[in-house]
Amino acid sequence: MKQTTRTPEGASGDPAHCVDCGHPRERKACVTPPGKSPGFCPMRTHPEVIASGQEAYEDPAVRELGRQASLQESAGYADRHARPFVKRPCKTRIEEICEFAHRMGYRRLGLAYCIGLEAEARIVARIFSAHDLEVVSVMCKVGAVPKESLGLSDSDKIRAGQHESMCNPITQAALLDDAGAELNVLLGLCVGHDSLFLRRSRAPCTVLAVKDRVTGHNPLAAVYTAGSYYDRLRREG
Repeated sequence: MKQTTRTPEGASGDPAHCVDCGHPRERKACVTPPGKSPGFCPMRTHPEVIASGQEAYEDPAVRELGRQASLQESAGYADRHARPFVKRPCKTRIEEICEFAHRMGYRRLGLAYCIGLEAEARIVARIFSAHDLEVVSVMCKVGAVPKESLGLSDSDKIRAGQHESMCNPITQAALLDDAGAELNVLLGLCVGHDSLFLRRSRAPCTVLAVKDRVTGHNPLAAVYTAGSYYDRLRREG
């Protein structure tokens, strides 16, 4: 059943609902043209947006980023030319980040990490260094800015009754940009804090891992078990 959502002010037409497409992967128009597509497919309803998005690749820098990203995607599978073709993923995400950086000619990586993953950040930095990449790193609490500066009260803190530094992703991005980071890697930033970082960073960004305090930073665990252990997620709200 097609989802119904409120169209935000300024948006035009029927919004995309790709998750409601019932056609199998190999028959989708977006995967194997001409293929099949439902009436609400954005390729039907918003061809002008599709065309406009494609125009962005006329920028040489954007085009090269997209080209190398596609090459990296292919490189993540072994025996691609063997027939019959059987998918054999062969590279971890951190390996792909290292390879992609080299493909793009980047030498200086920015590492924006959460204090809760400080030990992991040290390991990540060593791995990047082992792949001949320079690492500039900034932790989330940089600046020691009190949460009161955001209008929070003492009762809003995790630990009331004491100084609590706010996470400061805007300053993380600024420091990494100032250091000349060519690709910023996010490691464990909180929901919302990552949004601010991605919004403010001048350099391209990628994510190594996201914050999930309950699942050991594996948020898909709740998705994979939404029909069993986390069934409540589909019933709340």
